[in-house]
Amino acid sequence: MPDKDLTDYEQCAFSHDGTTHRVLRKGTGPAVIVMAEIPGITPKVLEFADRVAALGCTAVLPVLFGTPGRDPHPDARGRLATGLYGASTALKVCVSREFTVLATGKSSPVVRWLRALAAYEHERCGGPGVGAVGMCLTGGFALAMATDERLLAPVLSQPSLPLAVTGSRARTIDISPEDLAVVRGRCEREGLKVMGLRFRGDRLVPGGRFEHLRRELGDGFVAVELDDDTANPDAVLSPHSVLTEHLVDEPGEPTRAALDQVLELFRSRLLADEPVMSAE
Repeated sequence: MPDKDLTDYEQCAFSHDGTTHRVLRKGTGPAVIVMAEIPGITPKVLEFADRVAALGCTAVLPVLFGTPGRDPHPDARGRLATGLYGASTALKVCVSREFTVLATGKSSPVVRWLRALAAYEHERCGGPGVGAVGMCLTGGFALAMATDERLLAPVLSQPSLPLAVTGSRARTIDISPEDLAVVRGRCEREGLKVMGLRFRGDRLVPGGRFEHLRRELGDGFVAVELDDDTANPDAVLSPHSVLTEHLVDEPGEPTRAALDQVLELFRSRLLADEPVMSAE
């Protein structure tokens, strides 16, 4: 049984090109695809989705791995059970053909399914377009999805692929050169803004990755980089999950300001014809 009540969420399945995943959905208005980090759709991810729904958008959460609603915090079940759950989820992702974990210059195959989901949700929900936020493992998926002109608000929260096991991998991100060229063109022609979030000391998201995005996308990339000491000190792991586990949800806190900036991107791109933001 999940630790977080899912009764407020509509649940269905979406299939495309022979691949089917469960989908959770909440709210009305333009769709925002919320892609969870490992180990899956945790209570904190659902809290973020609730904010998206409260904004006036439809939060759409594809179940790509893990058990929706399960709390990964050790206090929920104990450290051993928590560790085994996280490890088993990570192993399944690493051996899955849907995810490209180590290779550079390549978009994960699951991105094609995600683009189809975004197109379907745009048709279903209406509005000028779709938003997307990826977290950790799924961070770069939001970037690769932005080849589709319907995606108007991509957010890359602590994008962690490819794993930065070498210097070259630390200075790239999981998207093919062809897809990146399409996104770059949209930034230049349409004023598309791609937002990225990271803690400065996060080894899973090295600074070189954001420098790479600045070079490739220019003013189209809006970087939000936070000092490690602004992260929630009660979180189990070192500073990483900007919008979820390491969020300090209090006015005036840098992580809360980052969250508000993400929500403003969705609001301005999907709900109003106003300028989004200026690059920091």
